[in-house]
Amino acid sequence: MRDLFKKIFFEEVTDDDISIDVSESEGIRSLHFASHAIQSSMRLKKPFHLELTYTRAMMMFLLFHPRPKKILLIGLGGASIPKFIHRFLPDMKSTVVEIHRKVISVAHQMFHLPPNDKSLKVIHGDGIPYMKEHPQSTDILMIDAFDPEGIPRNFRSLSFFDVCKSTLRAHGIFVMNIWASDPHYDLYIDRMRRVFDDLILVIPTGKPGNQIVLGFHDLPRELDVKTLRVKAKSLEKTYGLEFLAFFNQLMLHNHQPSHTLQFDR
Repeated sequence: MRDLFKKIFFEEVTDDDISIDVSESEGIRSLHFASHAIQSSMRLKKPFHLELTYTRAMMMFLLFHPRPKKILLIGLGGASIPKFIHRFLPDMKSTVVEIHRKVISVAHQMFHLPPNDKSLKVIHGDGIPYMKEHPQSTDILMIDAFDPEGIPRNFRSLSFFDVCKSTLRAHGIFVMNIWASDPHYDLYIDRMRRVFDDLILVIPTGKPGNQIVLGFHDLPRELDVKTLRVKAKSLEKTYGLEFLAFFNQLMLHNHQPSHTLQFDR
C-alpha cells in the first residue's frame, strides 16, 4: 500500500506532461508517475544494485550475449539498470533515451544517476525517432518505458517492433518489460513473435507481475540446456543476481513444440 511510503518529493505537471513523486519506506526509495505503481526502486545503502526483481531478470541477455559492446535503453525511470551496467559492466557503452526531461533531473537528484561519461550517455528525446536514426547500432536494446497509463500507446504497434529489430546488430537481443495483467499483453506477444520470427523467450518474474521478453535478431548461438545452466550459475556468482532461478523460469515457460526457438536437452 502507498500509505506505508513516506512521500519525500512531489512535482506537479508543469511544462512536461507528467507528474512525479518519490517515496521512501524501510530504506528503499521509489519513483512513481502519478499512480500507485512503483516505476523504480533503490535501496539507499546499495544505490547501484538492482532492487526490483524484474530489473534483475532483464539482465538475462548476458546468458545469450556475454560480451555486448553497446546497449541502448529506451526509458530511464530511476536509472536502476543504467547504474548497474555503469558500475558492474564498465566495458559496455550505454545510451539511454528518455522523453521526459523531468525524469532525468529526478534520476540525477534522487537516484544517484552519474553524469554522462565515456561509458554512459543519457539523452533527452523520443526513443522511436532515435532508433529510426540509428539502425543496426546496438547489441542490446532494452525497452522499459511507461507513462501514468502504462506502456505508451505507440509502443504496441507492429511498426514499433519492426523499428526495434532494425536497431539491433547481428546476434543482437531485444529486451522488453511488460505486465502480464496488461489488457494488450497477448497483442504484444503476438507482434513480437511476428517481428522476431518466433525467436522470443518470456521470463515471468511475479504473479501476475512483470514479464520480461527476450527477442533475438538471429538464432542464439548457444541452446544447449546443460551449457546454459552452467553459464547461469557462473553469471549468478559474478553479478550476485539469481540467474539460475530466472533460467529455470525460462525453461518452464518456453517449451512449446511449435516454436522456432528450440533448446537442446
